Amino acid sequence: YTEAWDADKKSIHVMPDTPDILLARANAANVSKKLYVQAWEEAKKKGYDMRADAIPIKTAKASRDIASDYKYKETHEKEKGHYIGCPSAKEDPKLAWAARAMALQNDRLYKKAYNDSKTQIHIPVDALSVQAAKECQTLVSDIDYRQYLHQWTCLPDQNDVIHARQAYDLQSDNVYKSDLEWLRGIGWLTEGSVDVVKAKKAQELLNDRLYRTRPEQLKFTSIADSPDVVLAKTNAMQLSDVR
Repeated sequence: YTEAWDADKKSIHVMPDTPDILLARANAANVSKKLYVQAWEEAKKKGYDMRADAIPIKTAKASRDIASDYKYKETHEKEKGHYIGCPSAKEDPKLAWAARAMALQNDRLYKKAYNDSKTQIHIPVDALSVQAAKECQTLVSDIDYRQYLHQWTCLPDQNDVIHARQAYDLQSDNVYKSDLEWLRGIGWLTEGSVDVVKAKKAQELLNDRLYRTRPEQLKFTSIADSPDVVLAKTNAMQLSDVR
């Protein structure tokens, strides 16, 4: 069935100068990488002639010398150790000023005279400040402040002993709370307490049933011959389907 079609496909011939063929060739030439770099490849095969005194070469060398760290520091390295007008570093005003500034900023040298003078202070024993310090130490001392009394005994029936016992009983926490011991274990109903009464009053104030009266609880009788009732009856009779 397809033998004739397959044979016909092989016999089709397209003219090479048709617009589609020409457009396809132009597109192939535009996207071809080989044709894109063909001029560059041919230029590379021809070689180049670059002289040493050419302007680009001189510019590159000058830029390299400027950016070179060795050339940048060459003058500084040559001037090291050479002082113009000063035979030594101590006679140089800038170096002397820098050394002076460093000495002023040095904390050890700043406190050297103070540390040397701390061990050379001599205070007389009878100085006024020393005597005042001794008096203050005597007043603040716990040993001199507390003087324990001797052990003494007294009779248990003396008036001062009885009075002291009564004072101790009044101040004792056990005696103070002894009247509450009989309340332990006894049940207590909260009915009538302050909090319960307060809660009931608040509930009555917030109760909507007591605050508002229902319409069905109001005793109301409508008047039979009032104009609105008569008008309603007349409208009902006119709209009634039965009548």
